[in-house]
Amino acid sequence: MKKVKFLIPLCCLALSTACKTEPKKESADNTPAEKPVETQQNERKTYAEISIAQGGEWVDGSKNHKEYSNGTSYKNVQELKVPKEHTDHSWYIRYEGPGWESNKVGYRLYLDWRNAIDIFGKKTSEMVLPNVGQDNFDSYHEMSDWGMDILKAGKSLGIGSIGRYIDGKVLHFEKVDSTYAKVENSAATSSVYVDYHGWETNQQKIDLSSKLSITPNHRYTKHTVTPSKAIEGICTGIVKFDDIDLISKKSANGNWAYMATYGTQTLVPDKLGMAIFYKTTDIENEVEGPDDHLLVFKPTTNAISYYFLGAWEKEKDGITNQADFIEYINGILETLNSNNQLP
Repeated sequence: MKKVKFLIPLCCLALSTACKTEPKKESADNTPAEKPVETQQNERKTYAEISIAQGGEWVDGSKNHKEYSNGTSYKNVQELKVPKEHTDHSWYIRYEGPGWESNKVGYRLYLDWRNAIDIFGKKTSEMVLPNVGQDNFDSYHEMSDWGMDILKAGKSLGIGSIGRYIDGKVLHFEKVDSTYAKVENSAATSSVYVDYHGWETNQQKIDLSSKLSITPNHRYTKHTVTPSKAIEGICTGIVKFDDIDLISKKSANGNWAYMATYGTQTLVPDKLGMAIFYKTTDIENEVEGPDDHLLVFKPTTNAISYYFLGAWEKEKDGITNQADFIEYINGILETLNSNNQLP
């Protein structure tokens, strides 16, 4: 993977607070809509950010797409209209999209056609995202004191992201008119909002809004997705690997269920558990895609909420075997059975 170092070193970015504004509407041109981040020094247990390169320019790249070249530093922004030039490995957004974390685990969303969610395994309870990728664009693929990017996402949705399952294939976000992202941080939670305008699949266009939220002392992310049209095939899932079995269970009242995997499925390699918790009434089918274990949602324009998590064996006080992981996710399922939501 291409390595890019900025010409001017940048210190640790200050943690951001939320600016409670509505997402910017699409403008007439393709200029990124950026809003500077307010900062705070308070100790946190959750954090979300999006950070873009500055000081450089868009140039023709080596893969028939544009690249952001000769950037001098990164800056955090509260919200962003993704430039038309941006795609995978454009070197424009630090670690390729927004990130969010708790004191247990971190995640990132590829804010391009892949639209997969990856996992940052953490060996510390401190907030680490402000430093990730600052020294070298993809240095987070190597083990460091804080941890590393651990999931082998490949061509999959990663964990808990959105695609569309049509004719045995998962369609990602190759065709989108525009994409907006925003982050918010409060004492109770940190969230990433993404609005996709004109997502085209199978000759159909919809708008899709996504909210990803994480709370202190927990591994799980709550993902709420709202489609503008009721179309078939909208799905989420977990990347699948050879020799890693799928684990499934329903709650006692039948209202909730999970799909999960556990085993050697990281870049390290070492043990990782992943799970998605969902309302059974939201699901049309459970299918095996080419690269994912998939949950296909019923067509709807209502908000769909579910939870996903990653549990890495090297995290602080981590889960180190399958039996303990299953006990852990069974406990979450019992909470959903009793409360119909997670704290």
